[in-house]
Amino acid sequence: MNELYPIFLKTERIHILLIGGGYVATEKIHFLLKSSPNSNITVVAREITQGFKDEINTHLAKIHLVERPFLLEDFNGKDLVICAIDDKEKSAEIYALAKSRHLLINVADNPPLCDFYLGGIVTKGNLKIAISTNGKSPTLAKRMREFFEDVFPEDIDELLQNLEYYRSKLKFSLQYKIKHLNNITENFKKKGF
Repeated sequence: MNELYPIFLKTERIHILLIGGGYVATEKIHFLLKSSPNSNITVVAREITQGFKDEINTHLAKIHLVERPFLLEDFNGKDLVICAIDDKEKSAEIYALAKSRHLLINVADNPPLCDFYLGGIVTKGNLKIAISTNGKSPTLAKRMREFFEDVFPEDIDELLQNLEYYRSKLKFSLQYKIKHLNNITENFKKKGF
């Protein structure tokens, strides 16, 4: 049973520490920036691959790059940690240090050392859907993301804008607004959407 509680973070308001600059770190930052391009990220890595540098090249204004080994003081001022290094022993040490500072951490490819997972994310304008397999199969989450990206029409954001406008014009109680909007969206099912 998946008991994870999904949340949507305003990553431009928090400071993320990404430890690592290789293939896995490149994948992590790619999807983080794809979903949240204004993220505030510090990257600390002993070595940073050219692929990683290419990935962040267009996002340098929001990314602080530090090319050296991780130091304990790298946690200072950070809110969230992603550890994506190819060293299980060092990753476990970083996990323990993060926990001692009450930081939430994701250690790539090690579900027991994760307080959160970076799931598959479908984004169509203002619509965002997060997909989790509870760390069991990131590949399935990826395939589900691809499926939903194809299924949802590109103009779904127009529908959201219209619903927001309509909701703002309703001058009744919250309970009435919810009931009224539920009735409108119920018709979507009948129309096959």
